[in-house]
Amino acid sequence: MGSNPDLTGAQWRKSSYSEEVGDCVEIAALPRAVAIRDSKDPDGPALTFTPAAFTAFVGAAANDRFSAAG
Repeated sequence: MGSNPDLTGAQWRKSSYSEEVGDCVEIAALPRAVAIRDSKDPDGPALTFTPAAFTAFVGAAANDRFSAAG
């Protein structure tokens, strides 16, 4: 995104589809970004995207536009 938003106080959440084994990601909605982090490493790095980019990613994933190379 070009800048690192302050993630202090971000309210992280996991998908309700996540299992309790910890193999998932968490997201936090910020005023001008969506942050994503590995739930196993909450103090580690986070990726940030514009809301539009995150919405496009979720839409592509929901429509199975990503596939493993054959």
